Amino acid sequence: MSLGDSQHNGDSTGPDDGYGGTGQTRTRYHDQGNGGVYGGARRTKSSRGTVTAVGVVVLLIAAIAFANRGGDDSSTSSSSSTAGSGSGSNSADQPDTAPTEASGEQPVTKKAAGIPSGFAHNRQGAQSAAANYAVSLGSTGMFNKDSRDKLLDTLFTAEAAAGLKAPLDKAYSASFLTRLGLDANGNAPAGSTFVSRVTPVGTKTVAYGGATATVDVWYVGLTGIAGETSTSPVTSSWKTWTYDMRWSGDDWKIVSYSEKDGPNPVPGDDRAAASDEISKAIDEYGGFTYAR
Repeated sequence: MSLGDSQHNGDSTGPDDGYGGTGQTRTRYHDQGNGGVYGGARRTKSSRGTVTAVGVVVLLIAAIAFANRGGDDSSTSSSSSTAGSGSGSNSADQPDTAPTEASGEQPVTKKAAGIPSGFAHNRQGAQSAAANYAVSLGSTGMFNKDSRDKLLDTLFTAEAAAGLKAPLDKAYSASFLTRLGLDANGNAPAGSTFVSRVTPVGTKTVAYGGATATVDVWYVGLTGIAGETSTSPVTSSWKTWTYDMRWSGDDWKIVSYSEKDGPNPVPGDDRAAASDEISKAIDEYGGFTYAR
């Protein structure tokens, strides 16, 4: 996904850039004056678990709810049944480059709802689409109903989007957002910055059948609230999203998805940034359009 520059601030829900993520990890805090990192708040196990629920519990609830819908055709089936038709196919679209090498080709030249669109109808295009879609699904835009519905309508098949909206509305309830320190529209308190970003590290095609594809996206996510009084400082985590995709119209669309932890690298012993450093970085550093 580039979705353009990310310009999050304390009053922004971030629907225009689609960048974000979820996460938790061990954080080494350095000593600072006036209470240290984030006003002296050290992330506890319980607060870390609450924030992580956004990317893990919430999304898995949605995926399970969607997968368990009855009476639908193959377009709303689970990942195993959707991707089965493409498993083991040796398509002519198989890239000549080694799996770990980037193609160097420009993935797209246009956007839909601020998200890169018009990916190639081949394995490479499916991987590029999955990487960019992961960025949007891990963004702050998912915490606001209007922007969340727009993301679902843009990234998923019509059937899948319709099946996900109600479960996600329930999952992202006002009470849930309050527990995260956000208001009912997904905004952080004044003077704070809500951070939710995903950065894909790599992708791979699990199965490809021309009209269908299953793609893994390995990513590192950032989530939390940067602010002097925040009790949920921004942390990172490593996850893998698996997308079952279908060629629909002139682009790849998601039919269903799932998430698992890792692979997790050994955490470094780097100095943890102060809240104002994180807020400034989120405001100043934009994202990219991800290509295979």
